[in-house]
Amino acid sequence: MSDLGELNRFGASWRRGASGHPGSSGHPGSSGHPGTWDGRSWQGPDDRRAPDTRPVGDRTAAASRRTSADPVKALMERHRALCERAVDPLEIAAGLEAHGITDRTAARFRHRDVFSLAEEMYARTPRGGASRPPTVPPAPRTPVTAWLVLTLLPGVLCAAAVIGLRLTHGRPRLAIAVAGVLAVGLAARAAVRRGPLRAPGRPQPTGLCTWWLAGYALLGEGLLRTAVAGGPDGLPNGTADGPWPVTVAPFLALALACAPAAWTAHLFARGARRRLTSSRGLDDFAAAVRPLLLGALAVFLAALTALLALTGAVLGEPAAYPQALTLGALLLLARLLAAHGFTHAPAVVLAATATAQAAALALLFTARLPGCDALAAPVEALITAWGPAAVPATTCGIGALTLFVHANRRLVTASAHARTESPC
Repeated sequence: MSDLGELNRFGASWRRGASGHPGSSGHPGSSGHPGTWDGRSWQGPDDRRAPDTRPVGDRTAAASRRTSADPVKALMERHRALCERAVDPLEIAAGLEAHGITDRTAARFRHRDVFSLAEEMYARTPRGGASRPPTVPPAPRTPVTAWLVLTLLPGVLCAAAVIGLRLTHGRPRLAIAVAGVLAVGLAARAAVRRGPLRAPGRPQPTGLCTWWLAGYALLGEGLLRTAVAGGPDGLPNGTADGPWPVTVAPFLALALACAPAAWTAHLFARGARRRLTSSRGLDDFAAAVRPLLLGALAVFLAALTALLALTGAVLGEPAAYPQALTLGALLLLARLLAAHGFTHAPAVVLAATATAQAAALALLFTARLPGCDALAAPVEALITAWGPAAVPATTCGIGALTLFVHANRRLVTASAHARTESPC
């Protein structure tokens, strides 16, 4: 009987162990030593944890369930480099917007807008010296007086060249013209490489197109009249500039307008930066910056109009308002976009505008060949209806309107104004 009772006790103990009750013993592979049950198999005290053999989809779903309680942490892991190198929450907000995260997307992370989401990400990012990567020191700021002098230099040199052309004749006049063009070109190049007109990174090759447009403002109307008249012999005699008329007033006004353009870009950047710190949403920021962009363009065009009236009155030439104002708006919008990192669209639009003007001249001269009269019909119809100024005004106007629509989309984003270093 004692043997039978001991056998019954052993069977009950074995059944409790096989049922997986916590704290039970009698696992067949454990030699009677205590173990634990993890829901799938026994883990003895000396057993090693087996590798997870579940499918990848199951493991990913389990991981997402674990991180669903803190979605901001997963977003921080995805943008770790942005969070670690940011010097303020605004930089994180601009980076998130550049990656396509909007205020509506921020609601999924339990925030009302991108700015508050960026503030939490910035606050939760460790800022220890060992964990933060070394930062690149910001570029030195150009003093205001330095870039102001550089932007005044093209107008001053151009005015000096015009005075020299009016006081000389013959070969000295030609030498002064060549030297003046080179000096104004170098001064304008230096002006756009410093201060608020400077484009970050590697600039696009737009210099040739820009100089073609400026040269057309100086010589294009004379060439157009010559082509329409059938050559130099068709022009009226007794012109002050000979067979190739030159319009100096708009060129001088555009050179003098470098300073208003720089101040306009500076004020626009400062105003947008202030709106960036005070706005509480991307839509609010865009709505606040759009009037700034329109106001900056209006102020520049008003200054250019005054300069055109002044130069036209002093030189005794037509002010050429339509072609000069459209060209000025085109060049200003191109520099504003390039200064905020958007260089592709200005390069394409400037190249298309210069090509259209060159094509108009080429068609007029090609039409003088036998059997090619029909090629110049569109250009001649435009000139007959609106005069020679219609060609530059139309081409530059279309280009300026295109860049304004593009700037109204790009320059109102937070990422366009998120650079921590300021060029001025």
